[in-house]
Amino acid sequence: MDKARLDEEFSELYRRHLRDVYSYAYYRVGNHHDAEDLTEQTFLQAYRHFGRALAESDGRPLRPWLIRIAHNLAANLYRDRSRKPQTAIEDSETLSDIHTTEDLVEGRDELARILEAVKDLPDDRREALIMRFALDMDNREIARAMGRSDGATKVLLHRAIRQLEGIVATSHGGRDG
Repeated sequence: MDKARLDEEFSELYRRHLRDVYSYAYYRVGNHHDAEDLTEQTFLQAYRHFGRALAESDGRPLRPWLIRIAHNLAANLYRDRSRKPQTAIEDSETLSDIHTTEDLVEGRDELARILEAVKDLPDDRREALIMRFALDMDNREIARAMGRSDGATKVLLHRAIRQLEGIVATSHGGRDG
């Protein structure tokens, strides 16, 4: 495939999946600045390997491949930052400022509890939940993105949801009203 055609196909991939990659990055790192950087790095790396990925994909969607790149870059970011720890999720408090109507207050409280609980999950469970619920990826896509079998991914999601429900129920039970 010639370079012009490859660039055209990559532009289409970019347009189609920019929102998903950014959403994944945002939920993973917890703030817009880092999410934008991670998204940019993901597409730069994807561009470098696009021809090979296209050839090897056998017509399968490339979204799981993109999310896997973002996943690996995010892991590297956390590894680099572990030398000087910081809590990314705390930077996302602006999320609660988006909605102002009173009828959403209860939903916001629930969302805050869930976001807080997600921080307590092991990395692989947190990743799987982000892919499933923030990106609406199916189990097969998640399995490909995480390099796992479909069965292992199904078990991982089940355990993640049960653990999250347990954490949220515990934190909710300890509050008045």
